[in-house]
Amino acid sequence: MGLGVLGRGVGDAEFLVKCGAEILVTDMKSERELADSVARLKKYPNISFHLGGHDLADFKDRDFILKAAGVPLDSPYVAEARSNGIPIKMSASWFLELADIWSVGVTGTRGKSTVTQLIYEIVCSIRGKERVHLGGNVRGVSTLALLKSVTPGKEPDGDIAILELDSWQLQGFGEAKISPHVGVFTNFMPDHLNYYKGDMDAYFADKANIFRFQKPGDVFIAGASVAERAHAAAPPLDPIIPEPLPYAWKLKVLGEHNRENASFAAAALQALGLSDDEIRESLESFEGVEGRLQFMREIGGVKIYNDNNATTPEATVAALRALSDARFTKPNIILIVGGADKGLDMSELVAEINKICKAVVLLAGTGTSRLLGARSYKLEASTHGPYDSLDQTVHKALELAKPGDAVLFSPAFASFGMFKNEYDRNDQFMKIVDSL
Repeated sequence: MGLGVLGRGVGDAEFLVKCGAEILVTDMKSERELADSVARLKKYPNISFHLGGHDLADFKDRDFILKAAGVPLDSPYVAEARSNGIPIKMSASWFLELADIWSVGVTGTRGKSTVTQLIYEIVCSIRGKERVHLGGNVRGVSTLALLKSVTPGKEPDGDIAILELDSWQLQGFGEAKISPHVGVFTNFMPDHLNYYKGDMDAYFADKANIFRFQKPGDVFIAGASVAERAHAAAPPLDPIIPEPLPYAWKLKVLGEHNRENASFAAAALQALGLSDDEIRESLESFEGVEGRLQFMREIGGVKIYNDNNATTPEATVAALRALSDARFTKPNIILIVGGADKGLDMSELVAEINKICKAVVLLAGTGTSRLLGARSYKLEASTHGPYDSLDQTVHKALELAKPGDAVLFSPAFASFGMFKNEYDRNDQFMKIVDSL
């Protein structure tokens, strides 16, 4: 249920069909919208399709429903399956149910991708890649399909799963009543309010599955603000709040938010038995993650940064502060911002832009329109656009830039409308910059 265009659903279907399953793929999107995904599955005779909408009749007489992330909480089709006694599964949680290996799960509104990648790369360097399995919210990766490469068993030096988990994927953990052995909950801020209909408690309830079903011997690591809220949810384990990294530890990634991310990774790695020396050496050599305050290249003395995955105002604020700390102070930062509205407060973002940015180049979208139309705050920096293509924004930003400036692409909004998805937006930006 929900094939999608990111490749994860395709991988789930391919894995199950190779296990001998008879599969019906159903999605609200049309076959045209899902053309690439459908093309990969057409060759399998035991896959049939019901696209362009769901049918209640399809949610009867099934062994299970494999639900994609993002399916509405109040879906009548999921309710129909439940009323017929059909189990609801999700890829990441079902993998963990079946794999019988140690696991680390990372969630949070911000920072989870960086923390996950830090833990993964460091554990790989110690144990070897063949024993470490990266899944969850990872582009193009079917977590369920990782089963074919797993050696079951919970030996200290055995296989381990490192999973980046968003709130939607954690719904599956709630369904299965399981949590990772090491659960990391970085922070909790407003996001996905359109999906949760403004209900922050519902959003937190999904996130809380990272710790809700932990057992003695497991570890729960949380940011200070999360720990306070988690206590109200009566976690089975007391949360560990990571200590700040020692000042002597010098990271390559920019910003205080990344030092905080690294502290979460360090706490998780300590829980896995790594020494401080191993952790420090690995953290100091970490180059960062694509699309997260990623330095791409320098052209004519202008540094270009890709922060595509900043889909909330708070994430863009963190990026601006990180570059400001790196001595790109006003008037040296040109920000490319804009996209689809998620209904989030933008006042802090506007204040930070006005304080730090030399110029703002706007990418069109419903969020951009709200940003420009707000009466309670106003962009005071030199503003250009909105433009209807990413290519236009990049070239305008470089036209405004002088040697010593930084161009920061940090959208602060979702990618709906102009792009297939967040990954498509990232790929387009990287292709434009590479071609300059």
